[in-house]
Amino acid sequence: MTVPFIAFVVSSFFLGYGARYIHSRVRASSLELTLERRELEAHDTAARIIAKAEEKVSELERATKQELSDITKRQEKREEHLIRKEELLDERQNSLSSETENVRAKIEEIKAIKAALDARAGSLDTKLAEVAGLSREEAYARMVKELEQRNESDLLARLRKLETASTDTFDDRARSLLTAAIHRIGNTLSPDIMTSTVEIPSEDIKGKIIGREGRNIRAFEHASGVDVLIDEQPGAVTLSSFDPVRREIARVALEALIADGRIQPAKIEEVLEHARQNVAETVRRMGEKAAFEAGVPNLHPDLIKILGRLHFRTSYGQNVLWHSVEMAHIAAILAEEIGADVAIARAGALLHDIGKTVSQEVAGTHVEIGIRILKKFDVDERVILAMRAHHEEYPYETIESMLVQVADAISGGRPGARRDSLEHYIKRIREIEEIATEIPGVEKAYAIQAGREVRIMVNPSKISDYGAEKLARDVAATIEERLRYPGEIKVHVIRETRVVTWAR
Repeated sequence: MTVPFIAFVVSSFFLGYGARYIHSRVRASSLELTLERRELEAHDTAARIIAKAEEKVSELERATKQELSDITKRQEKREEHLIRKEELLDERQNSLSSETENVRAKIEEIKAIKAALDARAGSLDTKLAEVAGLSREEAYARMVKELEQRNESDLLARLRKLETASTDTFDDRARSLLTAAIHRIGNTLSPDIMTSTVEIPSEDIKGKIIGREGRNIRAFEHASGVDVLIDEQPGAVTLSSFDPVRREIARVALEALIADGRIQPAKIEEVLEHARQNVAETVRRMGEKAAFEAGVPNLHPDLIKILGRLHFRTSYGQNVLWHSVEMAHIAAILAEEIGADVAIARAGALLHDIGKTVSQEVAGTHVEIGIRILKKFDVDERVILAMRAHHEEYPYETIESMLVQVADAISGGRPGARRDSLEHYIKRIREIEEIATEIPGVEKAYAIQAGREVRIMVNPSKISDYGAEKLARDVAATIEERLRYPGEIKVHVIRETRVVTWAR
């Protein structure tokens, strides 16, 4: 190996090492520059973020100071308002106190004057009794009698004038209200006629209904809970039961059995169960329809079912459910006219007879039962107060309670609404005539127009014109006290003097 070659190798080594060292130093310098640059960028970014944050803090601080200032101003205004109110209250309290003292002083003064007048009146009465030889009561009665005899014509004219004026005023107002009510519900439904009679196509069906040795009819009566009367009338079978819903179930089932033709105990049970489902659906549907027609929403579903049972009840031939709906319309119209609560009047009228659905099953009047039913379903207390006074078993506590009673009288008393039995009709006629004839001075009394009017003939020598006026009022008050009847009864008192002579 030659020296030049070795020198070349050594120089190449040192050159390569030097070049690498220089490269590494250059690279290190570039990295340091990059780091320094990034550090500077980071400082700039941080400075910008801090500046923005400080700006937002300043804005929040200004907004907070402004809000605190507004709150302080409002608080100061409220304090000033309260201070003014307190001052006004103090002034009113002082004025009330002074007025109270004045009123008390006046009351004491009036009491003193009254005591002095009473003492003077007592002394005058004593002196009058001593002079006349009569007691105070006797003198008063004698004075009243003399005044009546002396001013009988004036009193009678005054009474007639007052009665005519008040009658005209009340008649006009009542006529306008009733006309509006009748006009707005003139197209209401007519009352349905409930029946427990099932028509049969032929008399042979009666034998099938009875069955061998009465097996079918006994099974039907036991399963339905109604009595089946076969020989009441030709071409029909009569169903008898106190429960109208049970009677309706029996009617539907018997019609289905007659249409099917297979009348046997097993079939009877099946058809009765199907009839119960149909009638339950009818009850629910009728309850919903009545609530909708009457404008009484949001009733409990079970209460609607109970209400629907009234569809199968009648009162003097009038369907109770549609009587209640009609009452709801009338009560609402009257409530609207006088400014009462229309919703309460509607609900009270619709639910007034709800107790009749179970009146034969539970002890108590239908009003008491209805109150318990409505309380069970958390009905508004105002509705209960409105419905419970319609038979005057409870006092009238609200205007709506009076309206429900009036609507009941209007709906039940209109011509054709109800039918009464012959026995009740004759009894009412006789009682009206007895009330009139038991009064001294009455010669004859006739109840006419189905008991809605009574005409009383009096002896003119025993009863004066003024006495006739008093007699009419007394008879009307006695009838109101002793009798129960739908609508109203007009009382006529006839006093007539006839002079007969002969020209010969």
